[in-house]
Amino acid sequence: MKHHRMNKAFVLAGALALVLILFSGIAAKPAQAAEAVDDYLIVALGDSITAGYEPGMTEQSVPYGFVERLREQGLFHERTSAVNYGILGLTSEGLKNYVTAIQKGVPAAAADIQANVPDPRIASFAAGIAQAKAELQKADLITITIGGNDLLKLLPDVKNISLDQLRAQGDEVLTRYGDNLREIVRILLELNPSAQIVIADQYQPVPKLAGAAIYDELQQLAGKFTAIVDGIVADHAGDAKPVKAAHVAAAFTGREISLTHIFSDTDIHPNQAGYEEIAKIFAESVWGSYQTTTAKTGGAPISVVVKGKELNTPYPPILKNGQTFVAIKDITDAIGAQSKWDSRTSTATVTYGSRTVVIPIGAKQIKVDGTPATTATPAFLQKVGKENKTYVPLALLVQGLGLDVQYSSKMKTVFINEL
Repeated sequence: MKHHRMNKAFVLAGALALVLILFSGIAAKPAQAAEAVDDYLIVALGDSITAGYEPGMTEQSVPYGFVERLREQGLFHERTSAVNYGILGLTSEGLKNYVTAIQKGVPAAAADIQANVPDPRIASFAAGIAQAKAELQKADLITITIGGNDLLKLLPDVKNISLDQLRAQGDEVLTRYGDNLREIVRILLELNPSAQIVIADQYQPVPKLAGAAIYDELQQLAGKFTAIVDGIVADHAGDAKPVKAAHVAAAFTGREISLTHIFSDTDIHPNQAGYEEIAKIFAESVWGSYQTTTAKTGGAPISVVVKGKELNTPYPPILKNGQTFVAIKDITDAIGAQSKWDSRTSTATVTYGSRTVVIPIGAKQIKVDGTPATTATPAFLQKVGKENKTYVPLALLVQGLGLDVQYSSKMKTVFINEL
């Protein structure tokens, strides 16, 4: 019975898929804004793929899309922040208008960006032009996903025109898309010529199960999007910081059911596996790899990554009363700090550069450069085999030593980097 319903759904999807990246009127929350000027800063521009939308989301939902994953990847390299300007329903024309307003640096009316955008946050995006300009100007990485909504205007005529007419109209839309995207890139490079810009092409979500003819046609359409993106990349090949492509479309080919909500919800947005795939493609374009941790793959309750390297130790981190504790020698060796143990007072003294942290076993108060600091759960001795290891509160120690600590609940991983 379900298969019968899905056959009907795919008939509809075959038409709707011309939109490629159709959007719901329900908004996902933007990513948290960047907090520090010296972070590696990711600024994400685009549509609901950038926003991390999935069916069932509300304005209260917290997305975990490719942008959030890309920030995690950045933390493997240095302290990283991300700000998300993904707008639901945005077309390439709308994004061009948006970055044009950003370049001018003055607030815009929502309709000046794009009329009838289904994103309820559009007014705040329009009012936040000055902040967006400041963030784009200091961005290290700018990502773009855009284009699917450009094909919305074809929907009313899909059933009433020939395939040749549809192709011709599609080519007109693609031409405008290419012109808009070139202008978007030009403006962004004027705003920040040192930023790395990475543009995604467009996957098509309808599987071959919908019919070989429609599938082949949609693949050709997706290929035209890719050709436009690749052409823009080629135009900037000689730049000091060449524009790059994130070839998402190829990764989704033949995997449409497993990477989108098309089968389970008749919705063409990526599922979590799809967003993971998109993040991998972006990360490989930027850093050459996509990294994971033991905890992310289910091999440990929590992982600790120090300056890009995961702690690999026979003395695993311990979660206690919501705090992460680590064997003191493991963390000091990883950081490059020095530690001394006073057996008379059962106190560990850790020095890193000009910073000193003093941690007594069993006491809820430690000292950071002589100033008392409180920990909810004190340091303790843990018997591991025949050894007694000193376990210390990770965040309190490394912050006291002047390092940055970030925790990813999705990866179950603590990232430690220089400030």
